Amino acid sequence: MKKPISSLCLLSLLGAYNTVQAQDQPDKKTPESSELWSPEPHIITPGEKPGDMPSDATVLFDGKSLDQWVSIDDTPAKWPVKEGAVTVLPGGKDIRTKKEFGDFQLHIEWRSPATVDPKQTGQGRGNSGIFLQERFEVQVLDSYNNKTYANGQAGSIYKQHIPLVNASRKPGEWQAYDIFFTAPRFNKEGRVISPAYVTLIHNGVLTQNHVALWGPTEYIGLPVYKPYEKGPIRLQDHGNAVSFRNIWIRDL
Repeated sequence: MKKPISSLCLLSLLGAYNTVQAQDQPDKKTPESSELWSPEPHIITPGEKPGDMPSDATVLFDGKSLDQWVSIDDTPAKWPVKEGAVTVLPGGKDIRTKKEFGDFQLHIEWRSPATVDPKQTGQGRGNSGIFLQERFEVQVLDSYNNKTYANGQAGSIYKQHIPLVNASRKPGEWQAYDIFFTAPRFNKEGRVISPAYVTLIHNGVLTQNHVALWGPTEYIGLPVYKPYEKGPIRLQDHGNAVSFRNIWIRDL
């Protein structure tokens, strides 16, 4: 008959087991316990100055051709390209990218006409728009000393979010938008489980801070989400000769 293990012996065995376990597990109180070594971020080459394209970006407009674009009726884009910029052809219809995108970072530079017609005010001056996934409009407008409704000025999410500040430059000067877009998510039934989000930097100034979009842009009425997957970038022909250049995008 085996003798029962004494309490002292049992405590010794448990102590030895706990010592081995402690050696196998890192001390949660050490700096190393909160260090993550993987996954390692992908290495890219950033641009040399603000607005320069990083190495992992896709060129949408290189200042030479509209090979990446078509008109909204799927015919060749008719907007004229000159001196590194593409300019809205009034009546030439909106243009959109051939490729579609999900979450992304978009850089685009734009310029309203230098010559201001005194008869043109408000929404009639330097008006265009950048439609994200062809659904959500970031307003382009000459908002330098030009009063209009606040959710329709430059830097607004049109008819939804007022910009934090008006960072507009004078007409005829180049301006820059850096747009960070998170696409909406839908469940199997087509219901929204997460809305679209936009962060906008206008001329180096934060003007939209991770705002939730209520749905696709509507000129009249309230927006309503409908399920979809991806979409192109669309530039608007609003009848004003607004110019664009240095357009690139990064998939996120």
